[in-house]
Amino acid sequence: MFERGNLSRRGFLRRSVATMTAAGLPAWYADRLLADSKSAPEKVGANGKINFGWVGIGSPASRAFQLYGEARRPGNTERLQHVAVCDVDARHAKRAQDQLKKDGYSAEAAKDFRELVGRKDVDAVVVATPDHWHALVVLEALRNGKDVYCEKPLTLTVQEALALMKAVKESGKVLQTGSQQRSEMTQFRLAADVVRAGRIGKVKKVECRIGGNPTSGPIQEAPVPEGLDWDMWLGPTAKVPYRYENNDKTNCHYQFRWFYDYSGGKMTDWGAHHIDIAQWVLGRDGSGPTAVEVVDAAEPHKGNDGYNCHPTFKVKYTYDDGAEVIAMDGRGTAVKELFRADGQPLFKKQKGQKVELDGISGDENGVMIFGENGTVFVNRGMVVASDPKVLSEPLGANDPKLYPSRPGNHMGNFLDCVKSREQPICHVGVGGGSVIVCHLGVIALQTGKKFTWDPKAHKFTGENADLGNKMLAREMRGPWKLEG
Repeated sequence: MFERGNLSRRGFLRRSVATMTAAGLPAWYADRLLADSKSAPEKVGANGKINFGWVGIGSPASRAFQLYGEARRPGNTERLQHVAVCDVDARHAKRAQDQLKKDGYSAEAAKDFRELVGRKDVDAVVVATPDHWHALVVLEALRNGKDVYCEKPLTLTVQEALALMKAVKESGKVLQTGSQQRSEMTQFRLAADVVRAGRIGKVKKVECRIGGNPTSGPIQEAPVPEGLDWDMWLGPTAKVPYRYENNDKTNCHYQFRWFYDYSGGKMTDWGAHHIDIAQWVLGRDGSGPTAVEVVDAAEPHKGNDGYNCHPTFKVKYTYDDGAEVIAMDGRGTAVKELFRADGQPLFKKQKGQKVELDGISGDENGVMIFGENGTVFVNRGMVVASDPKVLSEPLGANDPKLYPSRPGNHMGNFLDCVKSREQPICHVGVGGGSVIVCHLGVIALQTGKKFTWDPKAHKFTGENADLGNKMLAREMRGPWKLEG
């Protein structure tokens, strides 16, 4: 699963370019990616490598194990040494330790993240804990002089996002947010490039189709599994019973996402991906909307004994230029007569035959961008537009550059920046700014109110401001508190 292979970094990129071309991206864009790629920087660290510590790793559904696979890719693995793992579930810590040992690393295991980030031999920390722990772990890592790769969503609250922005600035450390759609999924970069270049005119509306939330009734209380420190898992959140039933429903591993206590449901899960792309397309990194309101939403389960995120929803954000972003479970606008990036009509394969696909349905996961002069749709499987020239014609030399280079590997971009001390593609201003927009949507859903927002002061203004501003932060259970 995590084999290195024998490809050089550039050879790996060449193979990726061939894959992108075969998948329908225009040849001119794939060639530009290769031309703009950077070679690997010099090795760093006393032993010639960057020493990694992993916080929140080992679950069978662990995002950290997927990131570990990325760290083992050619061009990355040569620069890394994995020295420590941490998880509040002893089963997961052992599984991670065993995997690393199999791969030739001697990694010590810890249950308390403070032990890991305090180690002198750890240069950088990967944070893949549940969302309610992200900010506290990142802040402690920064205080201990570590660079950080933190999974999305970057924080649980607006207050935490602002604290991380401040701490990264003051520490001078590198922070990469795990929003790979800006780097590894090049179709999103192409969509942002052509929209920002004005090829569909002024953007009027962006639909972020992020899926609905799973539902449950009350989930029964259950004994805490052996090896899981449930009190530590809860950490700064309220002390509640462990719940588990039917081999899948729980308020713990993975399914915690559907509890507002620990996450924001799809608003911060897929929203942290697609709303981030909307921010990128609109050129609003470091800023945000000026208003947010709920168009419609289904009533969620009441209480914290079951999934309490809204099953279906449409949340509308309005920007100061009139552009609208709709975060929605689905139920978007169906669009026909779309063209692929190679200029050909959109097709799909069915039973070995090419069959014309009748446009994009309103329930297709992805980002639909409506401009004055056309439409672009992008998701993890395609990028298409209403005019074949939008994607197929090369960008001009004077079109805006979204980033100094074109990183095609998110972990590699982080490692490059650990060496160069440059800002990674999803630095704290990007990850923090985008997750703030997600949190505004969660607040609107939880209150049912319409709010006006000051994206510079990061405060609600006008009617309902007092209610909204109280929800920018959450009380933490002692002894945990937000510092920084």
